[in-house]
Amino acid sequence: MTPRSTYRVQLRPSFTFAAAESVVDYLRALGVDALYCSPVLDAVPGSTHGYDVVDHGHARPELGGDAGFLALAGKLRADGLGMVVDIVPNHMSVEVPSLNRWWWDVLRHGRSSRYASYFDIDWARGRLLLPVLGSDSLDDLTVDGDELHYYEHRFPIAPGTGDGTPTQVHDRQHYELVNWRRGNAELNYRRFFDITTLAAVRVEDPEVFDATHGAVLRWVADGHVTGLRVDHPDGLADPGGYFRRLRAGAPDAWLVVEKILAPGEPLPANWPVDGTTGYDTLGEICGVFVDPAGAAGFTELAGRSGLDTDFAAVTERSRRLVTDTILVAEVHRIARLVSGVDQDTAAEHVARTMIDFPVYRSYLPEGERYWARAVSGAELDRQVRAGGELATRVQQTSGMVVAKGTEDTAFYRYSRFVALNEVGGSPERFGVPVADFHAAATARESGWPRTMTTLSTHDTKRSEDVRARLAVLAEMPDEFAAAVTRWSATHAIDEPALNLLAWQSLVGAWPISAERMRDYLLKAAREAKLRTSWTAADEPFEQAVAAWPDRVIAELGGDVGQFVAHISGPGWSNALGQKLVQLTGPGVPDVYQGSELWDLSLVDPDNRRPVDYDVRRALLAMLNDGWLPPVDDSGAAKLLVVHKALTLRRDRPELFTGYRPLTADGPAADHVLAFARTGLVTVTTRLPVGLAASGGWRDTVLALPAGRWTDVLSGMACDDVVTPADLLARYPVALLVRGER
Repeated sequence: MTPRSTYRVQLRPSFTFAAAESVVDYLRALGVDALYCSPVLDAVPGSTHGYDVVDHGHARPELGGDAGFLALAGKLRADGLGMVVDIVPNHMSVEVPSLNRWWWDVLRHGRSSRYASYFDIDWARGRLLLPVLGSDSLDDLTVDGDELHYYEHRFPIAPGTGDGTPTQVHDRQHYELVNWRRGNAELNYRRFFDITTLAAVRVEDPEVFDATHGAVLRWVADGHVTGLRVDHPDGLADPGGYFRRLRAGAPDAWLVVEKILAPGEPLPANWPVDGTTGYDTLGEICGVFVDPAGAAGFTELAGRSGLDTDFAAVTERSRRLVTDTILVAEVHRIARLVSGVDQDTAAEHVARTMIDFPVYRSYLPEGERYWARAVSGAELDRQVRAGGELATRVQQTSGMVVAKGTEDTAFYRYSRFVALNEVGGSPERFGVPVADFHAAATARESGWPRTMTTLSTHDTKRSEDVRARLAVLAEMPDEFAAAVTRWSATHAIDEPALNLLAWQSLVGAWPISAERMRDYLLKAAREAKLRTSWTAADEPFEQAVAAWPDRVIAELGGDVGQFVAHISGPGWSNALGQKLVQLTGPGVPDVYQGSELWDLSLVDPDNRRPVDYDVRRALLAMLNDGWLPPVDDSGAAKLLVVHKALTLRRDRPELFTGYRPLTADGPAADHVLAFARTGLVTVTTRLPVGLAASGGWRDTVLALPAGRWTDVLSGMACDDVVTPADLLARYPVALLVRGER
């Protein structure tokens, strides 16, 4: 069942099934067609995201358990809304072994455990390596009954092996406790990226698939769940086979996959899914509001600031760092499958393959051209074949290297213009031409009309409204460069990439508390891995970074505030424009929790802060009473756009078919982005600073499809030839429906 729109909520102990149930009436009034939930299965206690699943058999007790889940599902169904659930097929949490009964049994019984094959363990390497110790010493181990303890960590003791000293008992187990620093290089089980507490499961095994999907597919069969969002398909051994099995178990469900596509990369056409979770669309929509003319100015600023402006070179170094340090264990496991060369040479070939991948991963045989390009450069082309273990493991691992190397390292080092540094984006592609945008939207309507579209997610580096404001800077690079130079003269961070990132982030998210900014910068500094990192902290540097926000806000806050006041209006224009384009264009739009008002969030956990639904209810009630809000700090104008567009999608779905670009004529034609669907027209303003500087909409006209039209946002009626000056007099966007209001 394909929803007409979705609304994503982040479930956690402080926002339970009952809390979600309490906002269903608001979501219905907003125009939402389906609630889109973060993972609902049992997870590590206290988890704020739910991706650390420990038991696939029931809904998470901290959220309200099965009873709470079914109550939420019942409320949604009674109000006419569907439920889309985020599922995690690639991995489970093993952080607290006793909570994961499969893992606990494997630790106790080793290879003889009935669950030994559930996890991707390299038993040929010997005992299962558990990197949990703070040092190389075993002196702090104790025996307590049939458990081995290391401080708060508990591990089972194999039957008949509990006599002797703690060290003697430890040495008889099927696992080996080692210094946590040995994990990246020596781990012998597959994990989720570099997180040793998330162990990969072999969902390609039908028994494992059934064990991990029984509850979810039962909820689908019973009508409680109408759609599934599949997390991280790149980690699966056989994504195509997995999706075919999932589709067989949920034949009528809406299926979307968290597949990050490179620009121009197609989703495998033989996957029986409805599309992606929308990062590809995000890049296209945000990009069309960025002025390509700003590239030279920002490149000059970055170079003058001491940054390497060659994104390819930055990316290669970042991926090399990942293959040589963070994911060494994975590289060496693959290298052992390479024949004919020594292990050091094999490891270098594997690392080179990972570094050279032009996309996150290839899917053989569909992605042969990407595969061939990567493996030929590393001299593995004669050894890999579709279906072989070497090919499978290279494919499973390439996405990890690309994601950790590009998203989580290069994106924090290459801070030329951070509005472009988004998941699935290409920072070197400065803006998207209007013609390219229309071509992509046309292709989406014809090829993947049920794909999800998005602008903000729980994983985006910065929210849609931060990016919209930063897009304004592309039109005024010289003014921003002057401000950064002035501010940095007295308040620079002593690391060029982080310094430029910090000023852009401060301007994009202003007003922001020192605490939020401090947390963000420390995370950014560690992700960049230039002066400090998560595993090798430079304490003096981190202390200086932590002190920066308080000092800057206190001493430069007035100047920063004045600069932001100058760009806020154009930023709001961009934000309304990209939101309306997303909500009315091809695909199924998702609204991330709270982003129906202005949301100036940075990367997680900043973007998972609580949402004030009381404020949103009150504003929505005013809109329903006929209020036409100004475009101001309240964000009510964005709520108006979201409400009107979602309501139309839900109540008049026949309007949202087809796609035809519309072009304006006149001196300001380049500032119009418009398209027609069936009985509906979207008109938005792009590059608003340049529009004002060029004299506005004077002598510019827009030809609409024949008929009489009404803007559902402002109430204005017009004929099929209209001037943007009239149409966009109240709002910088218009949503036109044929006929009188």
